[in-house]
Amino acid sequence: MGIMSASRSLSALFFSETTAGDIFLNPISLRFFTASLHLILLAIVIISWLCNKFRGRREGFRKQHDVENTTVSYYKPTLFSTLGFSFYNIILCLMSLFYWYRNGWSDEKIVISLDLGVRVLAWLSVYFSLQRHFSNSREAIYAIVLRIWFGAFFFLSCYCLVVDFLYYRNSQRLSAPLWASDVVSTMMGLILSCFGFLWKNRRIETTTLQEPLLNGDIRDSRKPSKGDESVTPYANAGIFSLFTFSWIGPLIALGYKKTLNLEDVPQLASCDSVRGAYPILNEKLESYSRQSNNKVTTMMLVKGLILTTWRDIVLSAFYVLVYTLASYVGPFLIDNFVQYLSGRRTYKYEGYVLVSTFFVAKMFECLAQRHWFFKVQQAGYRARAALVAKIYNKGLTISSLSKKGHTSGEIINFMSVDAERIGDFGWYMHDPWMVIIQVALALVILYNDLGLAAVAALVATVLVMLANYPLGSLQEKYQDGLMKSKDTRMKATSEVLRNMRILKLQAWELKFLDKILELRKVETGWLRKYLYTGSLTTFVFWGAPIFVSVVTFGTCMLIGIPLESGKILSALATFRILQEPIYNLPDTISMMVQTKVSLDRIASFLSLDDLQPDAIERIPFSDSDMALEVINGNFSWDVSSPSPTLKDINLRASRGMRVAVCGTVGSGKSSLLSCILGEMPKLSGDIRLSGTKAYVPQTPWIQSGKIVDNILFGKEMVRRRYDLVLEACSLKKDLEILSFGDQTVVGERGINLSGGQKQRIQIARALYQDADIYLFDDPFSAVDAHTGTHLFNECILGLLNSKTVIYVTHQVEFLPAADLILVMKDGVIKQGGKYNDILKSGSDFMELVGAHEEALQAFDTIDVKTSRSEDKDRNSLNSKPVLEKQESRNGRNDQVDLNEEILAQLVQEEEREKGNVGLSVYWKYITTAYGGFLVPFALLAQILFQVLQIGSNYWMAWATPVSKDMAAPVGGSTLILVYVALSIGSSFCILGRSLVVVTIGYTTANMLFNNMHLCIFRAPMSFFDATPSGRILNRASTDQSTVDLNMASIVALFAFAIIQLLGIIAVMSQIAWQVFVVFIPVIAICILLQRYYIAAARELARLCGVCKAPVIQHFSETLSGSSTIRSFDQEHRFRDINMTLIDAYSRPKFHTSAAMEWLCLRLDVLSLVTFAFSLIFLILIPEGTIDPSIAGLAVTYGLNLNMLQAWVVWNLCTMENRIISVERILQYTSIPAEPPLVVESNRPESHWPAHGEVAIKDLQVQYAPHLPYVLRGLTCTFFGGKRTGIVGRTGSGKSTLIQTLFRIVEPAVGEILIDGINILSIGLHDLRSRLSIIPQDPTMFEGTVRSNLDPLEEYSDEQIWEALDKCQLGDEVRKKPGKLDSAVSENGENWSVGQRQLVCLGRVLLKKSKVLVLDEATASVDTATDNLIQQTLKQHFADSTVITIAHRITSVIDSDMVLLLANGLLAEYDTPEKLLADKSSSFSKLVAEYAMRSSSSFEDLSNA
Repeated sequence: MGIMSASRSLSALFFSETTAGDIFLNPISLRFFTASLHLILLAIVIISWLCNKFRGRREGFRKQHDVENTTVSYYKPTLFSTLGFSFYNIILCLMSLFYWYRNGWSDEKIVISLDLGVRVLAWLSVYFSLQRHFSNSREAIYAIVLRIWFGAFFFLSCYCLVVDFLYYRNSQRLSAPLWASDVVSTMMGLILSCFGFLWKNRRIETTTLQEPLLNGDIRDSRKPSKGDESVTPYANAGIFSLFTFSWIGPLIALGYKKTLNLEDVPQLASCDSVRGAYPILNEKLESYSRQSNNKVTTMMLVKGLILTTWRDIVLSAFYVLVYTLASYVGPFLIDNFVQYLSGRRTYKYEGYVLVSTFFVAKMFECLAQRHWFFKVQQAGYRARAALVAKIYNKGLTISSLSKKGHTSGEIINFMSVDAERIGDFGWYMHDPWMVIIQVALALVILYNDLGLAAVAALVATVLVMLANYPLGSLQEKYQDGLMKSKDTRMKATSEVLRNMRILKLQAWELKFLDKILELRKVETGWLRKYLYTGSLTTFVFWGAPIFVSVVTFGTCMLIGIPLESGKILSALATFRILQEPIYNLPDTISMMVQTKVSLDRIASFLSLDDLQPDAIERIPFSDSDMALEVINGNFSWDVSSPSPTLKDINLRASRGMRVAVCGTVGSGKSSLLSCILGEMPKLSGDIRLSGTKAYVPQTPWIQSGKIVDNILFGKEMVRRRYDLVLEACSLKKDLEILSFGDQTVVGERGINLSGGQKQRIQIARALYQDADIYLFDDPFSAVDAHTGTHLFNECILGLLNSKTVIYVTHQVEFLPAADLILVMKDGVIKQGGKYNDILKSGSDFMELVGAHEEALQAFDTIDVKTSRSEDKDRNSLNSKPVLEKQESRNGRNDQVDLNEEILAQLVQEEEREKGNVGLSVYWKYITTAYGGFLVPFALLAQILFQVLQIGSNYWMAWATPVSKDMAAPVGGSTLILVYVALSIGSSFCILGRSLVVVTIGYTTANMLFNNMHLCIFRAPMSFFDATPSGRILNRASTDQSTVDLNMASIVALFAFAIIQLLGIIAVMSQIAWQVFVVFIPVIAICILLQRYYIAAARELARLCGVCKAPVIQHFSETLSGSSTIRSFDQEHRFRDINMTLIDAYSRPKFHTSAAMEWLCLRLDVLSLVTFAFSLIFLILIPEGTIDPSIAGLAVTYGLNLNMLQAWVVWNLCTMENRIISVERILQYTSIPAEPPLVVESNRPESHWPAHGEVAIKDLQVQYAPHLPYVLRGLTCTFFGGKRTGIVGRTGSGKSTLIQTLFRIVEPAVGEILIDGINILSIGLHDLRSRLSIIPQDPTMFEGTVRSNLDPLEEYSDEQIWEALDKCQLGDEVRKKPGKLDSAVSENGENWSVGQRQLVCLGRVLLKKSKVLVLDEATASVDTATDNLIQQTLKQHFADSTVITIAHRITSVIDSDMVLLLANGLLAEYDTPEKLLADKSSSFSKLVAEYAMRSSSSFEDLSNA
């Protein structure tokens, strides 16, 4: 009732004092009229909302997705405009109330306030109504009431503006709020009318990426997101959307509602995709390199990258220029503002002009900075993607000789480190010329304020910059050392992870951990120097403006320039802006040097020689019956070597011909295949090929991924051919055993497959390609005798019967089937011809056959023919039903297992935390070093710094007069001395703070590194089987670098930014406590925005971490299998996969940077509201109310408010993103560990095991709880001092038994006793260090021959030479210039596979353990070498227990006992004589089959 009566009295007042004709020509009367119209609008909106609410309740929920949805053009700008207009009216209303509160009230002022208040409510209701309409309605137009209102409001506002102008002309007075309200209302009415009437509506299909910015719902959460199928909205965004970053809003909204996955992140626009950027860079580099003998120089690379990203570079340069000019407007105008506040006004409305100029300049500064940052990041991502693609493609074509000069780790570093650094250079790209402009502008302002003292400021600035040079060069030197030491550590870590199984088998893991920690110690030496030098640089950064200001003001005092508070405040603001370029200069120079180093490294890599493109002459398939021809070929792995690796090679193979290659270890067999593939540098001669080729290398190359993908290798699935290939390669049984069949995910390098399975998958891959020429490099060495025969019959003699096949083999029994046999020795084809012909003609082949026959002498007592006929009968009668039963059982198991969840796969997707980063992560990080004891000291130092800095500026503002004609409160010397004292105090607080933060960060980084690596090295082997090394390396490199270099400073900066922000608000509130009226809601909105944003940003940052590893892993796999990829002509497919992975990494990176700018822009605008409010308040208060100097100080600090407010939230977001690195490292500090290495209460005697008896009782083993048992109740005893052979088909559990003996896999049930001691009761190192093994995959480490034989440095040179002689490598090593110190390259690549196995033999000869395990120890050596090894073992391990797994029956036939495994069960266990005597035994059949295959009569085999 009170409001109604007040309204009536006010209307009576205006209508009584104004004639009817003048009512609508009086601005005050019009306020009453517009307020009434807004009240009517408010009532209509509320009634409409209530009606819809009741109608909705009656109708219930309706399906919303059965038709195509529609939306209205420019609905977001409409929402933004209405909300913005509401806030504008709130601010105007609050300011009017405050102004009139100070100056008295009147009736007309009450009417204006009521009008503004009603407008706020009405426009807020319109905003919510529009948002509801856009979210839920299918109508394609604005509601008719709103459209009418938009038009009416525009005409009404225009009318009010005209009336204001007429009234002002007649009475010469009109309050500022009226002008401000009507001008903005007219503009808003025009904009809304255009939105409502002129622009057409559009129909679009609603997706989850097209929803209202803050309150929209996900339309149908059950549907899978299609983000990865759609292109980023950035590609088609309008100007308004681009300028405000609104196009990223839908993704942020989606991230707020659900956890983002890569599928939710849209694809990049074509110009930002690697498919758009790479062709430009490649074309430019190729055109440049053609002019310089195919060499790429650094300058060529720079020009290519600039031309790839020139649009972004030019645009960002423009934004930098606008930002630089706009940032100096504030300091330039502060003196004018202080003079205005002190009463010196040059023209009317000067205050409003100054405020408007401040506001507009800050707005331009904000917009320009945000777009500058976004554009340079966009250019960086594009440059990085194009470079990574170029490096990858080079890795596919690089020659073997060039590759020898770079380890795979170094080449991967070009991609993961150097390309990233070049991409990051965008941040510093414009700094060199920007610094010049900034310093020039600063000097202009200083000269305008302080005259010749500006020269002193210039000198001081130059001195500070020069002081930065030694620090910058030191940091550069330390960072260079840091990067090199990190490269060395990462190379060693990569090698260790690759060979972790052998390290655990040999009990070497802690020795190699010590090696890693030693390398880390070198790295942390550089890191410590770098960080502490950085703390001094920080001291210079914060001390620079203090030093420059002291010098400048001191000069003013000396030469008699009067100091006024306005000029001092202007100078202080200028110094603060100068602080950034002074600090950034050494960083910029350092980054330029680092980038040049990276460019040099990449350019030199791109300049390396490729494989000879003309090495092979391709002949059309239809032109000749010749498949392959080599004429007078001379080839060498080292072109500079005087003697070629292969000499005088002449070879011709017709179509359909089978060519066998044999020879002793190191004779050049694999090299012959390499020269046919074009992998080996050709010195002279010709190679001609007709048709497609397929290659099976000696060392299996398996990609991580599904087995079926490894077999298909890019080809379409043809089920009939696929089944034929599986059958031919004996893979069907293996796939039935696996829970997921051919959908089983294979670990890195096929780590969860046996050696035989890997080899057969390789063969299947080759067979499925249906090539014309097949090259096999000893593919049968890794499989048992039965499987080997099957593979030879079904593959080479069966499916490939009409193909040209060249196969290398050590197994003489496979030679007679060849149409041509080549005998290699010392790189020369010594003999060539059919089996019987060359047997009579030369001694070299006789040696091989003689060694083979010698091995067969043990079979003399076997009646081959009888056993063969019996085998046929028994196989036909007995084997088939058993096989069928087994198949049906496996089929049932398979069916059940396939229905299990995907968790049953061995290799899982990388674990990614979701949701908020827990406070526990922050707490662990903060308290890791010294239990958090130093943290309060850092905070105290920052608080003291802030107090002293504000105090020094407050002192300068208070102690200087506003103008020349006023007396100074204190003398000049007192002024400067107090200022210097306060400044020095604040500088030392900064130094103390920096040192404390660096100490915390350095200590924490080391502790996290040590904890993570200890946990990784103590992890069970199952962890490494299921975890690709790329994931571990990512944590050890990228995440560790973040923790080393950035994490402490980021956490500290967040805390310090909050303290600084509170300091600024405290200063501003001293002169205008009313600023809290705006500041508190603005801060609340900022926090809400940050929480809204961070949900998406956090997941995008996690996706960046997860998506980087596949790029590195794919590149690593490509480098190791490049010869296989090239042999199948699959380069194009692999390039395409690489580009897809690069884009998958770039997508979250691109959208992360856009989301950050989206947030920062909104924070800037909000902080600008606070700043503008404080400025308007200052010009509205009566003159003399506050001290102009202190008001000017508030404005000086206020100029930084928007930057600092955004900085607080930006630091919070950066901290939340970067803390993910700590989270990922902490994940790996909680890996379940293996059992203890040493059990102090149960340590075996030093001479244990004395006899070496191994008793196995009811042994049951499975690799994981969800996987089937591999060994199923095994019970037997390996007698001490006896030789036991273990045989069985591939996958029968032979290697699993050995792994269980070494406790690589822990038994689920049962026990193993060695000399009566249960191996489960003692420590792992006590067990493993007392056993010896020659593993299936021969392993050598980068280093020397000595370090490979004796990594623990336990033996003398004499003992090492003795071991080398025993394993037939002594002469080979003596030939090398370095002897025992001869270099061994990465993975032992400069040694043949056979030689690597002999090195492994040398290790066990040195160790001389009582229990020796040979796991396919002689698979890669010829029969003659195998016989020598067997003799050596018999001689030196006569009293040891020797357990031998072998596919060559000759290796186990002379054992004391033979154990035959079948499907994880003990099928037979007895002496060879007894098993051979029983013709029905499985072992007897195996021996008979081998003897039959290996006998001198090969007719059956060759005719098969």
